[in-house]
Amino acid sequence: MAGRVEWVLLAYRIPREPSTPRITVWRKLKRLGVAQIVDGLVALPLDARTKEQLEWIADEIIDASGEATIWVGRLGSVCQERALASRMAASVAEEYQAVVDAAQETADDAAMSSRTLARLRRELRRIGQRDYFPPVQRERAHQAVGTLANAVETTSR
Repeated sequence: MAGRVEWVLLAYRIPREPSTPRITVWRKLKRLGVAQIVDGLVALPLDARTKEQLEWIADEIIDASGEATIWVGRLGSVCQERALASRMAASVAEEYQAVVDAAQETADDAAMSSRTLARLRRELRRIGQRDYFPPVQRERAHQAVGTLANAVETTSR
């Protein structure tokens, strides 16, 4: 991780009932790949996209009779920053590894391969949207999907 990272944080509180808005917000936060600092406080590396997305979610929380505040800042130390970035990278590394495993398992089944290939490509795009600190598994996953694509192309000839 080169240099210091600025973070955008969302501090929020949302009523337990009804549960639908709370669940919807949590799912959106998870899709963004937020790091949960503590209950009701999440963070993402700051850029225009992440700030805007958290602002939209903050608006949803307020519309659901909750409270939400957006903060921008830096962690107190490089060590804390590395720990948070490592935690976020580890989370997506697991997802990339699942893609690698699925691609390798499917390579032997030609009938399943083309459908699985399309699904794994979509999954790589979804993971990539929340991959702020790319782990080594990212390249492995792309290679495994590329290998599967070659196998599908070879068997469809």
